[in-house]
Amino acid sequence: MAPNYQKTKIACYLGIITQAISANFVPLLFLTFRQEFGLSLGQVALIPTVFFLTQLVVDFLSAKYVDKIGYRPAIIASEVLSAAGLAGLAFLPGVLSNSFAGVLVCVVLYAIGSGLIEVLVSPIIEACPFENKEGTMSLLHSFYCWGAVAAILISTLFFLLFGVNHWRILALLWTLVPLYNIYNFAVCPIEHIVEADQSLSIGQLLRTPFFWLLAVLMISSGASELAMAQWASAFTESALHVSKTVGDLAGPCLFAVLMGTSRALYGKYSEKVNLTGFMLGSGILCVLCYLLAALSPHPVFGLIGCALCGFSVGIMWPGTLSISAKKCPTGSTALFGLLALAGDLGGSLGPSLVGAVSSAAGDNLKAGLLAAMVFPVLLIAGLLILKKKKV
Repeated sequence: MAPNYQKTKIACYLGIITQAISANFVPLLFLTFRQEFGLSLGQVALIPTVFFLTQLVVDFLSAKYVDKIGYRPAIIASEVLSAAGLAGLAFLPGVLSNSFAGVLVCVVLYAIGSGLIEVLVSPIIEACPFENKEGTMSLLHSFYCWGAVAAILISTLFFLLFGVNHWRILALLWTLVPLYNIYNFAVCPIEHIVEADQSLSIGQLLRTPFFWLLAVLMISSGASELAMAQWASAFTESALHVSKTVGDLAGPCLFAVLMGTSRALYGKYSEKVNLTGFMLGSGILCVLCYLLAALSPHPVFGLIGCALCGFSVGIMWPGTLSISAKKCPTGSTALFGLLALAGDLGGSLGPSLVGAVSSAAGDNLKAGLLAAMVFPVLLIAGLLILKKKKV
């Protein structure tokens, strides 16, 4: 009987959703953690920092060792660690004498799981014999957006119905997704793009000029996305004069919905659309969105710029991965691991630049966003070089 690769696709979709839950659930509890565990603002700010730094380390180590471990054991481990981290939140902070240490242990666990998912699901999907691989890759990454929206909305609804004091129950409920997906990854067919002894090593990739062009595209993609996404809530509060809670929901959710829509649309119509051309158009739209958000005198137009930016950045990350897989077929896991590292690095640089420039300009957020426009401009430049050289 022929392998059923639809099972692989579903497992990867749920893997991406697990990653979205890991990234978006705990930030909703920052205020609760401050009150319940007596954490300082500095300690709370360290939680997302530890999450992203852990992912960066995992990205690098995965590029080096995952081919030796094997896709199936590594991706199953990602779901086990994600479930352990989420479930641990319900117990460890209350059991350990240092509640903050308990929170960080859990964050590190599900961050390792999240990092493994980020590195592995793309090559697993790429190795499957799907006809429309570019569209399938884009559709895969749209599930991060739907997962983020679901995590925020379902968690908020749970807190409204049952009270935020029952957040531990919700943490345990969220573990059902990765726990179920352990079985999916255990039984679904998993192929390799190339055999481990035939793939390029990290050293070989780093000596390839084309890889550095791809890395620039990934850094620009991650920075273009996160620089705006991290400030989506502030725009919503400013434009609609709503509470921070409503701003946290409406801003990031609207951004994520439009980003997911962009990826889903490309996934559906990719066979009729040139990927590089679509990405160039998205880069130009992204520049216009940053200009609208930074220079518009009316807050509501800033909100429109923020929302449309979600649509413009949607194809950047999965599109770069598709180009990479097509142009560098022997890159295998090392390539995807290093590109994930570059993307996460960009995701850290973008918001940091906005914050630094805004602070230097007297807490002027628009100045910070204007500076961050350099990232979509860099993406456009990289794509033009790619197109000109026809690499």
